[in-house]
Amino acid sequence: MSESEVVVPDATHTRSRGGHARRRGWPRRLLRVGALVPLSASLLAGQGNESSSVGTRLGALYEVAARENPRILAATALAEAASARVPGASRPPDPNVQLGLMNRSLPGLGPMNPLGMTQVQVTQMLPTAGKLGLAASAADARSSGARARAADLRWEVRAAVATAFYDVYTAERAISIALTTRSLMEDIAQTADAMYRVGEASQADVLKARVEVARMTEEIVAMRAMRLVALSRLSGLLDEPMDSATAPMLLPQFPPDLPSLDSLVVVAAETRPMIRGGQADLRAAEADETRARREIWPDVEVGLQYGQRGGVGGPERMASLMLGASVPVFARDRQLRMRDESAAMRAMAAADLAAMRAETRARVGEAYAQWQRARNLQALYRTTVLPQSRAAVTAALAAYRVGTVNLMTLLDNQAIVNRYEQELAALEAAEGMALSDLEMLLGRELMDSNTGRLAPGGEG
Repeated sequence: MSESEVVVPDATHTRSRGGHARRRGWPRRLLRVGALVPLSASLLAGQGNESSSVGTRLGALYEVAARENPRILAATALAEAASARVPGASRPPDPNVQLGLMNRSLPGLGPMNPLGMTQVQVTQMLPTAGKLGLAASAADARSSGARARAADLRWEVRAAVATAFYDVYTAERAISIALTTRSLMEDIAQTADAMYRVGEASQADVLKARVEVARMTEEIVAMRAMRLVALSRLSGLLDEPMDSATAPMLLPQFPPDLPSLDSLVVVAAETRPMIRGGQADLRAAEADETRARREIWPDVEVGLQYGQRGGVGGPERMASLMLGASVPVFARDRQLRMRDESAAMRAMAAADLAAMRAETRARVGEAYAQWQRARNLQALYRTTVLPQSRAAVTAALAAYRVGTVNLMTLLDNQAIVNRYEQELAALEAAEGMALSDLEMLLGRELMDSNTGRLAPGGEG
């Protein structure tokens, strides 16, 4: 298998391969040292400082989602519709106006003496027992609930955007790490090839090293596809096109610490928009139940009537006042059943609110545990696991150079470093996801999402 078959061209990670051919006639010791130099330089390059390149910030994506996400727009419109219903709920039914042409002759419709008359009648139904006030209270509570649910949906979309963002970040970091690892594998292959040329390594070592380079190339291709998948999901949330040319994701600056779990649970129970929406729905159901109990009270109808007809001495005018009331003759099947319905709806709203609180408490605990796990494991990886793994690679390379360690040990040690670095990137993303879940559950920000930084090699 040739190098052209297993190596994807990349200007950032290209290595010169002419040096070894020029050194074929050198003493073996110098050849070994020369083969070690590219690998050692690559190891040091993989531990460089953070880049300050421009990339995609999470806060900017939040702004686009709030402005363009169709679900947020629909929920906002629904809240506006609920608010528009509030003023009308406190008004009585519209008055009824009737015009009557009484006792007219046909076909000319002229008034018949002395009974011909023109009448105008106005009637108004007036609900009693505070029904209008209760209807207004229920409508206002439903409007508050719709606004709270719209706010909760915005936080939910934010969390989904953050999840897709961190998935893209994880894929980008995995690609960057794999590119660096492939470059190190290429250096190891060069070392094996140089040692093979002087008779200190077998051809099998050279072929195995080339296979590992090809395997890393395969991983890079798969990871680039995963990045495109995550970008597609992010594009759907933002309702904007995104492709492979999208700037790399900038990891936000996470807060150094969080309040205790108990305090977060208390805050979430008070401030999560979903819970506030459930509380508003319960208030609306209680107002509906009280109103249903008062539906048995008759509503009053007031009417005024004005009539005019011709008379011997001129027009004769007359007026009438009417009072009426509704009679609940079907109370057993209507008003009493309304009480049962409203009581059941209130019980359902109370149960939904209790379920929201229980779910919020559980999810806060879960997100907090995930945040702690990610933080603790990151500290372990940075201070112990990765330094020791990198030291093992350096030691294995030196041992392979003198023939005391086989090639598989060196390749396995490098593969372990690659895996741990990718796991560290995944833990960084897990911390961000846990924080975004906590923000959704609390209904408030826990970090400045407009800050951002590229991790080492994050521009890859």
